[in-house]
Amino acid sequence: MSFLFIFVLALAMICLLGFFNEKVTKLTYEIALMLFSVVIGAAALLAATVFSGTSAAEILGKIQVFNIEKFLMDGVLCFMLFAGSCHLKLSDFKRQARQVTVLAFVCTLLGACFYGLLFYGAAYLMGLNLSLPMCLMFGSIVAPTDPIAATSILNKFGLPKNISFLIEGESLFNDGVGVALFVCFSGLATATSSSGFFSVMLPQIFGAVAVGAVATLLLFPLYRFTKSNTLGIFVSLLSVALSYYLCELFGFSGAIASVVCGIVFAALRSKFCPQEDTEKAERFCSFWETLDTLLNSVLYIMLGFSFVRIMQMEHVILLALVAIAANLIARSGSLSLSTLIMGRLPDGYDKFNFVRLLTWGGLRGGLSVALAMSTREMISEDIYFIILGGTYAIVFFTTVIQGLTMKPVYQRIDRSVSKRNSK
Repeated sequence: MSFLFIFVLALAMICLLGFFNEKVTKLTYEIALMLFSVVIGAAALLAATVFSGTSAAEILGKIQVFNIEKFLMDGVLCFMLFAGSCHLKLSDFKRQARQVTVLAFVCTLLGACFYGLLFYGAAYLMGLNLSLPMCLMFGSIVAPTDPIAATSILNKFGLPKNISFLIEGESLFNDGVGVALFVCFSGLATATSSSGFFSVMLPQIFGAVAVGAVATLLLFPLYRFTKSNTLGIFVSLLSVALSYYLCELFGFSGAIASVVCGIVFAALRSKFCPQEDTEKAERFCSFWETLDTLLNSVLYIMLGFSFVRIMQMEHVILLALVAIAANLIARSGSLSLSTLIMGRLPDGYDKFNFVRLLTWGGLRGGLSVALAMSTREMISEDIYFIILGGTYAIVFFTTVIQGLTMKPVYQRIDRSVSKRNSK
């Protein structure tokens, strides 16, 4: 079955389901797509059972084994990562640099480690063959929060400006941190010795940073001096695609290079194009936001088909519950420790309510799914589906359950903060 057929099928579902949601269900786009993808996966599982041995089952089987991982790693992951980091506004970042830095770096690292330790303990009790490095790798996959979910879901009910910026800033910066941690922990999980890890992983990381920065610095003048809005977008596409390709060629981490490329591109735009033509800036941002939404949407649809395999796993319900519980505990624990060095919290929030809000507002999205899918060649199939199933459970729970209940949770926290500050 050709890639074009799969893409047309996914795009048709995105359009039809998006239109249905706009006219009927009227849910937030990400929530609706996640819900509908589960329905599609369940329907596919039922159809494969009912039509067993027929051509319908054969088609479902082909869709099911479509190499999504290769599609991600060789095709779209670099653009997803660039899109998540190219919108940074350094002028805004300077206002809360300390808080955003602590959340993006310290909190993400602690969250990945806490989650890995918790899941390792649970896996041991369940008799699963998961090493600590593999669980830490799993923690790095689900640690980064999602910028698209954060902006589209959380900003709809009037979060205070500074808190809103913190959530968005964390989600933009921690993509790169999560990818770097993923490279490190996946190296530990697959390396035969610690010396092998340091000799392979460190050059991967530093080489990727150098490639992403140098490629962007060399190509950015084309963006800066062109008067064509379209050509400017093409330059940004070339920057990230070239960075990713060179890393693949030299054995560096293309994912890290893509994030670095986005951050450097954003920094150069802020410094050299502060008075950039409004239309050019709007078209640039609109293009990358649209592309990021499309790629995330395709991911969700594809994962709906993968749901067929995930639901056939042993102990799938228990694994999902363990993954979700570990995520909430790790998120709240990492936030609690991070507030100790974060300094003054914005908008009059105390530490308890701040941790409550950001724990429930820590939504996960397409990057976590993409990283989980990229582990297929690293680990055995059984462990791969444990990680994929756990990641899917977390993304589903944070996007749908936390996303749908975020408004009443925020309102309760806001009343508590207001009452405390009025005393």
